[in-house]
Amino acid sequence: MTKKIVVTGIGATSPLGGTATDSWKALLAGESGISSLQQDWVKELDLPVTFAGQARVRPEEVLERVEYKRLDPSSQFALISAREAWADAGSPDDDPVRIGVDYSTGIGGLWTLLDAWDTLKEKGPRRVLPMTIPMLMPNAASAAISMSIPSRAYARTDVSACASSTEAIANAYEHLQLGLADVVIAGGTEAVVHPLPIAAFAAMQALSKRNDDPATASRPFDATRDGFVLGEGAATLVLETEEHALARGARIYAELAGGAVTSDSYHITAPDPEGSAAARAMKTALEHAGAKPEDVAHINAHATSTPVGDVAEYRSLLRVFGDHLPNIAVSATKAATGHLLGGTGALEAIFTILALHERTAPPTINLTQLDPEIALDVVTSPRALGDGELLALSNSFGFGGHNAVVAFRSYN
Repeated sequence: MTKKIVVTGIGATSPLGGTATDSWKALLAGESGISSLQQDWVKELDLPVTFAGQARVRPEEVLERVEYKRLDPSSQFALISAREAWADAGSPDDDPVRIGVDYSTGIGGLWTLLDAWDTLKEKGPRRVLPMTIPMLMPNAASAAISMSIPSRAYARTDVSACASSTEAIANAYEHLQLGLADVVIAGGTEAVVHPLPIAAFAAMQALSKRNDDPATASRPFDATRDGFVLGEGAATLVLETEEHALARGARIYAELAGGAVTSDSYHITAPDPEGSAAARAMKTALEHAGAKPEDVAHINAHATSTPVGDVAEYRSLLRVFGDHLPNIAVSATKAATGHLLGGTGALEAIFTILALHERTAPPTINLTQLDPEIALDVVTSPRALGDGELLALSNSFGFGGHNAVVAFRSYN
């Protein structure tokens, strides 16, 4: 694989902002996107967790009514972020057969599925919407993007839990290297701030229960962390070969230097405590980038704020970087956004790209007492990354033992 792949467009809708730029500004400002849920079902169902990272700008404020009505919230978020990224890339005027989509979700159209089930039980089969299946299917987001852009090279869907959208970006890297497209729209989405996932995640003791102080509930690497915070939203990258980008005079944010996917083959929810497969994903991404561990200046960690997961990730980092690890500026941005599940990797990839583009590592909020088992240089206020060529990793690890890592390099 010899082609240089570059990032020419970014878009996001997240708990921090309705665009990639607004999300990044709020992240640098140390804001939290986590808040108490005000929906009636919180009290009606007596949920044990009453807060989440809700998208700051609601889809109905952005989309046309006909689009809003025919898409599940997961696809709504995806379409909003993809259109932003495409416009940001200058809306490349390419033959659609040379434009591909690698998109992802962890769960898919959950709101549509459960609303339809309620309708069936309460009102009967004749009241179930005819668009129910097209709205709930996991590939609905990639299909909506493909029809909107349009793109006809391919439209693929990755479903790998919380590693999904990082895997989509890694796959886009491979597809561009193979020449399957000249431009790829890659990313991920999730919209499951719903009572069922909240109850289910809480039942497995995965969620923070700091109902009295939501803004500080997500605290990656902190000794007092007690679980992750559920979030929602989507993020999208426009990727293309450097040759193609330069030929059309595109603005380039960074180089996508490599990507890799591995499997723990260990447990359906718990990560391998030794982090060996996660470490292999990082090493392989670096190999694709033609880089050594000592070249890495910044990492956006998966860092969900779970007691087990954060330690396992630290051990995987130690396996890869050894004595160089204290020299790496590590950011854990889920502290501000919560965990967007299938959409989280793409959002964190954008934060990694902007960290290189602006040479500033974003802060990790809510870290007051670093876990003594985790010897990392965690960034707690915006930090300059210095001059010269910079290399950064973005890590994502998901239920089922899915590991995905992408490497980015600063561009000029």
